[in-house]
Amino acid sequence: MSERVLITGGAGGIGVAIAARAIEEGYEPVVIDRVGSGIIADLSDPVETAEALQEALRGGPITRLVNNVGMIKVSRLEDLSLEELEMTWAVNTRTAVQCAQAVLPSMKEANFGRIVNISSRAALGKEGRSAYAASKAALMGLTRTWSLELGVHGVTVNTLGPGPIRTPMFEAANPPGEPATEAIINGIPMKRMGEPEDIAHSVAYFLDARTGFVTGQTLFVCGGKSVGQVGM
Repeated sequence: MSERVLITGGAGGIGVAIAARAIEEGYEPVVIDRVGSGIIADLSDPVETAEALQEALRGGPITRLVNNVGMIKVSRLEDLSLEELEMTWAVNTRTAVQCAQAVLPSMKEANFGRIVNISSRAALGKEGRSAYAASKAALMGLTRTWSLELGVHGVTVNTLGPGPIRTPMFEAANPPGEPATEAIINGIPMKRMGEPEDIAHSVAYFLDARTGFVTGQTLFVCGGKSVGQVGM
């Protein structure tokens, strides 16, 4: 029987690529999202999330988790509502905690586990992203803490920080052809947008059973965007 990997937000964007790569690696992807053919749930709702996790675990133990689901609202500080802040935190951060808690018994029983949190290069700072950057930066802190707590159980915990990736969510916040969007692309050292498959490849590395001595780390998959600005 294939080992199972839970992927939140696996029905769109980066999540689709992660699920496809999981199949290539011989895993059985278990997807929770608002749409698609997997388990349907609104992950902003903790009750729906709990019910979806129960359904996922009825299919057997889960020893790999990719906390991929995310949402973004572009608002400068003076325009940010508390409702937007709380919703972004619920989807991007609370869901990760809830999912990790749900699958941890399976991991402890197997004395093996892989948790990959999908953060963002925006966690290092980006205008108009107060809620998004804060919620994604929190995943880095959770990664470091969980790696200390769970290493004794054979569980590794790592974070990926995608840079500009060509997804519907990115294009909704950064419309193609807009000067600000072109400036983002021109500021990438590799001079191209990232593709969802770029992230899926790095996720596959962290999920691999052979990556058992790498934990508590954040890897920015951003074409060099996190290093600095080119062409200044």
